[in-house]
Amino acid sequence: MSANAFVVIAEFRVKPDHLNAFLEAAQDDAQHSVSSEPGCRQFDVICMEGATDTVVFYEVYDSRADFDAHMETPHLGRFRKAFPPLIVEERPVRFATRQYP
Repeated sequence: MSANAFVVIAEFRVKPDHLNAFLEAAQDDAQHSVSSEPGCRQFDVICMEGATDTVVFYEVYDSRADFDAHMETPHLGRFRKAFPPLIVEERPVRFATRQYP
């Protein structure tokens, strides 16, 4: 892993009664990202405590180029097709650099 990993934080507000379907689609993307993308080091799907309608993705890539490659994968395509009817809102994606000592 590179010294300064590229981090992506995506946040979604899910419609009532659609959380399980959303999580299923999200887990498909996350599992395939980690298992089939060499530059994807971590992809966590997080349900926020106290905000049962909010799901956050915490993704770690070796580089921005690895994230850009992720954007072209079939599993992300499946997720992009599946999630719009399941959510209320997709908040702006945030990017960061994880620092290592």
